[in-house]
Amino acid sequence: MTGTRGSTAPGVQVCSLKVDTPQLIPPGTTYRIVRFPFGAGESTDRFEMHQTVQPDGYVVTDYATDDRSGLIWPSRPGWGHLYAMIQWEAGGYTELRDQYVRDPLGLTPSPNDTTATEHRTPTPGGQYFVKNHGIFVNPGTPLALRVTHNDAAPRLLTLAEFKLVIHHAD
Repeated sequence: MTGTRGSTAPGVQVCSLKVDTPQLIPPGTTYRIVRFPFGAGESTDRFEMHQTVQPDGYVVTDYATDDRSGLIWPSRPGWGHLYAMIQWEAGGYTELRDQYVRDPLGLTPSPNDTTATEHRTPTPGGQYFVKNHGIFVNPGTPLALRVTHNDAAPRLLTLAEFKLVIHHAD
């Protein structure tokens, strides 16, 4: 399918990412960007918001090792609705944290701006969370999902989804 990045087509524009390859997340207060595969590993990216060749020309060669694979670059300005699903292995946590962030790698003049930060108390067994939040988005500022935890050892993020739906906004 021919890309439609920046399209002025009516309706919503969607990018839906999913990763089921576990990611080892070290403990601590430093948030880590959740990384997502490209191409056939994606749920959908019809509007080219998650590409190996990024809008600034950078090329991601390995999604599993490059934090840029966690970026969604909005295809147009508008009202963005962010969704995430986060699943952790069972562990000795007392707190799990997650957040959305604008420009987490400082790639644009826009400041690093976090939103919808949540600190969660774990329940017995695996940890399974969903979240959603609305923000204004624009094509020059990438978005990411970040996580961390406070277990004594690194833990696996076993499944994650990150989705952006952009609605036209005047």
